[in-house]
Amino acid sequence: MTSWQLVRVFAGVFVLLSVALGAPASPVFVSQWWLAFTLFVGANLLQSGLTQWCLLETIFRKLGLKAE
Repeated sequence: MTSWQLVRVFAGVFVLLSVALGAPASPVFVSQWWLAFTLFVGANLLQSGLTQWCLLETIFRKLGLKAE
């Protein structure tokens, strides 16, 4: 798996988890404040799409994952 693929997997998991924990209709609801984490992940995806730079991808590359 490449670094950019793993970044998208992480983002997807964090969005799904934070929505599950923040949506009042969810069976695993904890607090609506978890939706702020969803906003944070979305803002980071937007930033990385506009700037073509992602800190998590940089970290994965330093850990040895290949770019392509």
